[in-house]
Amino acid sequence: MTWYALQHKPAQGDRALEHLQNQDIACFYPKITVEKIKAGKRTRKLEPLFPGYLFVNLEQTDPMWSKLRSTRGVLRVVGFANKPAPIGDDVIQHIKDSLHTVAEQGGIKPGQPVALSEGPFQGLEAIFQAYDGEERAIVLISFMQKQQAVKVPVAALAGNPRRSD
Repeated sequence: MTWYALQHKPAQGDRALEHLQNQDIACFYPKITVEKIKAGKRTRKLEPLFPGYLFVNLEQTDPMWSKLRSTRGVLRVVGFANKPAPIGDDVIQHIKDSLHTVAEQGGIKPGQPVALSEGPFQGLEAIFQAYDGEERAIVLISFMQKQQAVKVPVAALAGNPRRSD
């Protein structure tokens, strides 16, 4: 049996996974917990590691190939020259083994430069240190020729000030 990638329809990865599993097809849909700041609050959400794709394990001669494209949520089989592109077992195993060590994505990381967009320190650059509860963060600002740790609302943080969007 060999692993292959399937592209699923937008926002239908879980649906495709469910319908493939109902057909007794071995699937792998890796997800990780992602932390984001939304409306000034930290939120954690489980998201696919490879958005838009999941993996199936099938024999080249399996009769299920004819049903794959018509499975709800599945868009197409990833391939080249009209042939499905196999993925090595070692690659899938490496992804499985590494899932627990994947760093959380999103949010603001310690040491990351941020700009303060509101409050008494509005317009100053700071260095993010840590979260302090759900709605506050600790940042370092240069004030009076010294680095000062200050607690500010998470909503006041404006990402990397040196990044040009």
